[in-house]
This record gives sequence, C-alpha cells and structure tokens, in this order.
Amino acid sequence: MDERFIQRTLALAAKGRGHTKTNPMVGAVLVRDGRILAEGYHRAYGAEHAEVDCLRRAKEDPAGATLYVNLEPCSHHGKTPPCVDAIVRAKIARVVVGMEDPNPKVAGGGIARLRQSGVEVTTGVLEAECAHLNRAFITGITKHRPYILAKYAATVDGRIATRSGESQWITGEAARKDGHRLRGEVDGILVGTRTALLDDPRLTNRSGEGKQPVRIVLDRMGRLDAGAKLFDGEIETVVYTARMDRKKADRLAEQGVAVVFTEERDGVLDTASFLEDLYDRGVGTLLVEGGGTLHGSMIKDDFVDEFVLYLAPTLLGGGREAVRGEGVEFLKDRREYVFTEVERCGSDLKIRGVRACLQES
Repeated sequence: MDERFIQRTLALAAKGRGHTKTNPMVGAVLVRDGRILAEGYHRAYGAEHAEVDCLRRAKEDPAGATLYVNLEPCSHHGKTPPCVDAIVRAKIARVVVGMEDPNPKVAGGGIARLRQSGVEVTTGVLEAECAHLNRAFITGITKHRPYILAKYAATVDGRIATRSGESQWITGEAARKDGHRLRGEVDGILVGTRTALLDDPRLTNRSGEGKQPVRIVLDRMGRLDAGAKLFDGEIETVVYTARMDRKKADRLAEQGVAVVFTEERDGVLDTASFLEDLYDRGVGTLLVEGGGTLHGSMIKDDFVDEFVLYLAPTLLGGGREAVRGEGVEFLKDRREYVFTEVERCGSDLKIRGVRACLQES
C-alpha cells in the first residue's frame, strides 16, 4: 500500500519537471483508509511546496489521515514556511517519506520534528526511485553546480557534420522535434564559441511544449558579434568570457545580455567556476549542445551526468567529431553510464544514459 502511494507521488512530482529550477520535484498524496483525499505537487520554483498544495486541496478534515511524500518535508524557512508546521497543524497522524532530503538545512530535521510532534513517520519507501527522479536536485545540493546533460545528434561513425561543416540535418524531423522538447525541460542550454560562430543558433525551444531555457555561450576571447541571433534580447542570455573588449561587453549588456568575466585555466574558461555561477543564477539543469571540443572538455573534467544521443543511420567516413580531445588513457578511468532509454525516434535512434552511480543511488 505504501509503495503504491509513493509511486503516485513520483508521478505527481514529475509534473513539475523543468519548472522547479534548483528546487526538488515533489508530489504529495493525502490518504485515509486507502482512499485518496487530495493530491498536490511543487508546481514551480517559489510556489507552494507539495505538502501545502495537497493539504490546501483537501475537501474534508485531514486530521488523522496519512500523508505520502517522495521527499522529506522541509523544516526551515526558505521562500516558503516550513512544511512540517503545516503538517502538524493539520493533525496528520502518519507521514510516509520516500527519501531523506540531502539538503543540510533539512537532512533528517523534518523527520525528527514530525516525530517530536507525535506524528508517526515511515521512511525509505521506494528510496532508489525517489533519488533517481531528483538526481538533478541531489547533484546541485552535493556539488553546487547544475546537473549536466550532454546532447549529441550524430552519425553511426560519431560525426556531427561533414568535413566542410555541413550539419543540417544529420538527424530527421522527429529527432529534432524531440530535441526541442528536451530543451523545454532544462533550465539552460550551453554552447561554445565555435558552434555559435559556425551555426549562429537561436537556441530556442520550438517544440510548443515546456519553457524557454536560459541561453549560455562560452566566448573566452570575445569573438562573437553583438548582432548574433543569440543576442536578440528575447530570452535571458549569459555570456562567459575572459578577454572580451569592454565596449563590446557594455553593448551586449545594453541588449539585455549578462556578460560574466571569469578565470581561465590551461587556455580555456574555468569550467567549475562558471558552473557554480550558473547554479547560483538558478540553473539547476544544463543541456550542453556544443561541438566536439566543448563535449570533450566536459567529459575530461567528469561533469557529464547524463547523455542523450540521437543516432542517425548514416556514415560520413570523416568530418567533425561529436567529441574531441585526448580522452582517457586507460579503461579503468572511463566514465561509466547506464542506458535508461533506447527507442526509435522517427528514422533515428534515441539513446539515453545516466551516470552509473546516480542510477544505482
């Protein structure tokens, strides 16, 4: 019975995907004698938490009922008051928690306060499933950076463009539409200078679903033109640079672009530094759509938490590589992932994989 209702909280929580930023996805179900009295979920960053949303929707007195929630109720003041207080006021008899909150501000404190108030608490129900759903939140809390998805649209021989740079289109319409839908689920999209110069992309979500994520471009030397499509001022855009001319930076700022000067390391922008800044800006999930150099750098520094590969049944025999760089020297140093999705996407394959340690958590 407990697993059934926790499973329902996960389905509710997933409705908030793409809208909670650095907050977790949480669902809540209020039950009495096996009958659901109310349901709720955390709809958006800054909105009511799932427990409060659920209790507010109850059509009858919740006193004595059981509340199911996939993540430990908060016990601290943030953008909203502590959920624990609302649960105690409602005289809930029992709370079933999927997993403990890894946030140090909570970390068992919510469970302890409920028990101190006389509420029966059961924990660890479908814990692995709960952790998998909120793997981006857990990554953010424990590493203070966005959860990173690397996206590739490549041929079977690992090419993203011909030797002349032609890439439109490697994959079919269905894969491209799915890629846009993926953009609508993340907080930010990242490309490097070369991709921005060669493709002049808008980096917008044109699927008709989800939101428009923040556009982020790495421009270490300040080479991009202020008239690039990325700088149209229609969507929030952030540029990270080390040597951009101040006049150009000021012009971009006037166009509504946030220009952030950051440190260099070994001839490239310091990845850890700009990722931390992005997280502080509310970017909890980041989709990397750059070229081979950027992808290679992300893999080298072990920042790729998940990948989405759209694989076209095409061979080019050469051209621009999906991933560039020296790579690891020994197999023992390889990055381990677990396939979580393999399906047809029109004429292409969509393959998704998650960092092995996250899948097993």
